[in-house]
Amino acid sequence: MKNLLILGAGTSGTMMANHLVSKLPKSEWQISIVDQYKTHYYQPGFLFLPFDIYTTKQVKKNGKKFIPKGVNYVQEEIELIRPEANEVDLKNGQTMAYDVLIIATGSKIVPEEIEGMSGPEWHKSIFDFYTYEGAKALRNKLREWEGGKLVVHITEMPIKCPVAPLEFAFLADSYFKNKGMRDKVDITFVTPLGGAFTKPRATKTLHYLLEEKAIKEVTDFNIERVDYENNKIIDYADQEVSYDLLVTVPTNMGDPVIERSGLGDDLNFVPTDKATLQSQEHENIFVIGDASNIPASKAGSVAHFEAEILTENILRYIEGEPLKEEFDGHANCFIETGNGKALLIDFNYTHEPVEGTFPFPGVGPLSLLKESRTNHMGKMAFRWIYWNMLLKGINIPFVSATMNEKGKKLEEVS
Repeated sequence: MKNLLILGAGTSGTMMANHLVSKLPKSEWQISIVDQYKTHYYQPGFLFLPFDIYTTKQVKKNGKKFIPKGVNYVQEEIELIRPEANEVDLKNGQTMAYDVLIIATGSKIVPEEIEGMSGPEWHKSIFDFYTYEGAKALRNKLREWEGGKLVVHITEMPIKCPVAPLEFAFLADSYFKNKGMRDKVDITFVTPLGGAFTKPRATKTLHYLLEEKAIKEVTDFNIERVDYENNKIIDYADQEVSYDLLVTVPTNMGDPVIERSGLGDDLNFVPTDKATLQSQEHENIFVIGDASNIPASKAGSVAHFEAEILTENILRYIEGEPLKEEFDGHANCFIETGNGKALLIDFNYTHEPVEGTFPFPGVGPLSLLKESRTNHMGKMAFRWIYWNMLLKGINIPFVSATMNEKGKKLEEVS
């Protein structure tokens, strides 16, 4: 009996278990998945939790219910990956051997990387919304907050869901308008980038929306420290931004087990072939989702597209066939802009977010790079799709893993 071992039962790991369980012969392969946590979180929902758009029950479920029958589910912390021995050590002393390993350990926020960020004001006047605990604490704060300077801040790239901080700023504008106190709140968006987003075409559109909503924008801000005693963030050029309430996206890093195992780069992301999703150093190790260092967005849609291609490549690897160099960095992201509207962007390694329609050329029903209520409805529908289709390995109809170029005004990445 051969062993395929999946590390991590988040979005990527759970999808891969569901994709592979019906494709590998049970008489020859045992699939195991290891994760230390009982709860599976719908992480895109953390954006909505602070604004009371979603409840806590809507963003979390028991993770075991999404692991398919026939897969050995081990709930334990991973201590060490030993690729030279094809083994993984668990915290409880157990060792698991593998013939094929899938690393799906994701990424985590690391606020302690910045001086003063995780100090005594953490979850008091300084908040994150990239964790369940952070989003819930921020919800409680916003319910009672009487106004002042709200700063939405990105520490450094890459981060999970690069558009989420912008969405937070847009939703904050809408939230305080609905509470009748927008005039009491000064919103500033602070980013280390030269513009609002990583892609120039989308940046132009998003910058316009920031201006329209009277959200100030501070670019090229590379934070050095948080002065929590004087409510200021300070960058390496001694530029300062004052806040009363700081909502920050801390440094994102791969799981500490990647560092302990010597498999990662400076941010603990695993060097991965961007087209095949195979480890650059170990041919029987594959990497999916936020755990890899590929230059694609760390977002659920990307992991979904990766899973389709990685499933085929693992089957090819097992059969001794050449891997398909097929993953093109495809990302498809809704951007909430507040007031019941959203944008939709579609891009990959080589093409900027484009105008056009999605998923059907010339028909839609979703428009690209344009605000619409239909896009907002698509964003809201995604939670059902996530729990009932994506996690279960069911492909979304009419949405291809690689970017469909038909009916789009394409612009290549410079």
